[in-house]
Amino acid sequence: MATSTSFNRRPHAACFQIFRPVIATLSLCCTLPALADEQGHAHHAENAAAHAPIGVMGEHLHKKGGWMFSYRFMRMHMEGNRIGNNNVSPTTIATTVPNRFFGRPMQPPTLRVVPTKMTMDMHMFGAMYAPTNDLTLMGMVNYVEKEMDHLTFAGGMGTAVLGSFTTRSEGFGDVKLSGLYRLYDDPVHHFHLNFGLSLPTGDITQRDQVLAPTGMRPNLRLPYAMQLGTGTFDLLPGITYNGRVGNVSWGAQYRAEIRLEGENDEGYAWGDKHAVSAWAAYQWAPWISTSLRLDAMTQDSIDGIDPQVVAPVQTADPDNYGGERVDAFFGVNLVGQTGALRGHRLAFEVGTPIFQDLNGPQLETDWIATVGWQKAF
Repeated sequence: MATSTSFNRRPHAACFQIFRPVIATLSLCCTLPALADEQGHAHHAENAAAHAPIGVMGEHLHKKGGWMFSYRFMRMHMEGNRIGNNNVSPTTIATTVPNRFFGRPMQPPTLRVVPTKMTMDMHMFGAMYAPTNDLTLMGMVNYVEKEMDHLTFAGGMGTAVLGSFTTRSEGFGDVKLSGLYRLYDDPVHHFHLNFGLSLPTGDITQRDQVLAPTGMRPNLRLPYAMQLGTGTFDLLPGITYNGRVGNVSWGAQYRAEIRLEGENDEGYAWGDKHAVSAWAAYQWAPWISTSLRLDAMTQDSIDGIDPQVVAPVQTADPDNYGGERVDAFFGVNLVGQTGALRGHRLAFEVGTPIFQDLNGPQLETDWIATVGWQKAF
């Protein structure tokens, strides 16, 4: 992304500012009649229990000819460093962690530039269309904004801090095209297959100015974490299960990202990723439900190396990527029942890791928040 004491961190209060529109809509929905729609399968009903948490993608199908448009905003905040499941300080990294590039010109024996914080904002625009009752097609375009703060230590050794700097990158990420195919459906249980392809449309040559241990400020190609895409065609397999009885719903999903190329145009490929998510929700009224979700993820380190990414910083080393993480989330779904709001879904979800074991040093994740809107036609 860094001892287990980091598990006691709480999401920063600023993340809840994202949800001010949700609070306003919640107040409005409270004034609307609660008109339940209990006919047909649960995933076609116009109520809050018809949907998984907003952080779950591709979790439901549509009837033949149906469309759905969506927008999600996700913010991930990372702060502090971790090696395995232990926290490490910037000073420890700068004085003890070897620099992969030592021996090359201007490369000190240890890492002298240490990331301290990163924020990633992602705007996700999606569309779904069902050509048949058993097949739903989905496309997603995202716009990414990344910002990473660093400390630079002076010279090739010692604990003196030279200064700090921030790098930024921004632009469209990889486009994802997917399909959902129904495997089994009855009034309680629903299974479908997820399959898709990620197209390498995100830029992987972003640059910015940095502060070197010598005091110079060169403009360099940014490390892998600050690029906007993978640079490879990636397979997106998965399978999803949903269930519902009355006001209680639940589900689970497996998803993966499998690189279809050994390396991209710059000489590397991100590690394969596998994740499992499970959730349960309760519908308090047709217009509102709340959910709890656990998400477990494992990812390999980066394979290969970009020859233009050379710096005494942990993010320049492909081995310092990947690891394992388990996140716990709380979510709310709101669905309008009458008038102009009928069928509009506004939802949010906020979570924090309960376990992190990272190939490090890496920045550890502190919290993740998602807010989204959906409308089916």
